Amino acid sequence: MTKPAPGAAVVTGAAGGLGRAVAAALHADGWPVLLTDVDAEAVATAAGPFGGWSRPLDVRDEAACAAVAAEAAGRHGLGLWVNNAGILVTGPAWEHDAATRRRVIEVNALGAMNGTLAALAVMRPQGHGHVLNVVSLAGLVAAPGETVYAASKHALVAFSIGIQADLRLAGHRDVHVSCLCPDGIWTPMLHDKLDEPAAAASFTGTLLSPERVARRAARLARRPRAVVSVPRWRGAQVRLFDALPGAALRLTPLILAAGRAGQRRQRRRGRDPR
Repeated sequence: MTKPAPGAAVVTGAAGGLGRAVAAALHADGWPVLLTDVDAEAVATAAGPFGGWSRPLDVRDEAACAAVAAEAAGRHGLGLWVNNAGILVTGPAWEHDAATRRRVIEVNALGAMNGTLAALAVMRPQGHGHVLNVVSLAGLVAAPGETVYAASKHALVAFSIGIQADLRLAGHRDVHVSCLCPDGIWTPMLHDKLDEPAAAASFTGTLLSPERVARRAARLARRPRAVVSVPRWRGAQVRLFDALPGAALRLTPLILAAGRAGQRRQRRRGRDPR
């Protein structure tokens, strides 16, 4: 029997892709789920099979995040907040204009900070809760061709681990912050990247289905951990590269060649990985 959920779950960026898959997995695990997304119409449609609870949300809006947290707390109590909303841009950083760089940082890093702090404003007084930040392996190692994206994800990992330590120092033993760091996921974020050499880093390892990552997110929601990689072996691999940056730089051409081969395989496959 599934243990009753300790309140509602909020999922950002839930109109499709991984966010919708996470909402589905949480709903199947017994959580009342509030789906949010910047696209109000799409998220309302996505929420239909899971109780129809949705709200438009731009995670860059701190006040809007606080309002969503208050709504979830008022209906079921806020047990879980999943920061999933994110955007990917590829190519050398000098090719992006300032507005693009700012948008990536504001959505991926500051947006997740807004969600985390909105959730903690509810969870700290109630004495329990869990913030699950969907990061990426790019949050654990520099990703050539995805440098601005990786920088935003590194910031989120540092923020998550640091704020978890701050919570413990403040005496909050039952309020948790976790990072989920998956390999590349076959979602709309990558669907148009098969012919883009700068996106090769996302195809260097195990291309995952959103359902697989969502199942791991649902387990993590019940059993918080500071950092979880999917698959686990890839987390160990990229941490090794991060610990040996000189070697990683020398190996970059081989790594990206493997990524381009991964793009070709996925193009031939033409279907979701399972």
